[in-house]
Amino acid sequence: MVDSETIEEKISDKKEKFDEKFEERKEKIDDKKEKSKNIADNVINDLYKSIDDFKENIKSMQKAADQKYSDYKKSTVQTLDIDLIETKDVYYIKAAVPGVEKEDVLIEAGDNDITIETTFKPYIEEFAEDETAEVISSSLKSGRCVKTVRFENSLDLENITAKFANGIVIVTIPKLIIPKHKVNVE
Repeated sequence: MVDSETIEEKISDKKEKFDEKFEERKEKIDDKKEKSKNIADNVINDLYKSIDDFKENIKSMQKAADQKYSDYKKSTVQTLDIDLIETKDVYYIKAAVPGVEKEDVLIEAGDNDITIETTFKPYIEEFAEDETAEVISSSLKSGRCVKTVRFENSLDLENITAKFANGIVIVTIPKLIIPKHKVNVE
């Protein structure tokens, strides 16, 4: 027969072994949890870093696109904004040239056309001494701007006048009126 002390010792031994194995498994689980937590933290950090890098790449691409657009605007000839009015004997042109000096407006007239030309300086040039200045948005015209208007009538080139005031050029263009002559038939 087995006495009760022996049974208790066996139970106690089994319990100790069970507790030891339980502790070992608990430590393994805790280690796995810690490793998983570290992996998750690394993934989150990498994700945040990737998002930040993505944002910086987008900003860089936007800046490059803005620069290319600015370079394009500088290299292309833009048109001037004008109003054109016709009366029986005269054409009137009102051209907007804000920020341009009178001496920087060139007007040339041909037999039946007139060309107005000027160059607008980019606003950023006013900040040339401040290296931190950068263009955020630019929708004002800059660079060379030209407008040529063709007329169906010949122009009285000798009597064309232009007046400049407050960034506006008013050009008065008389039509060349050629009197009709009677031709005698013989």
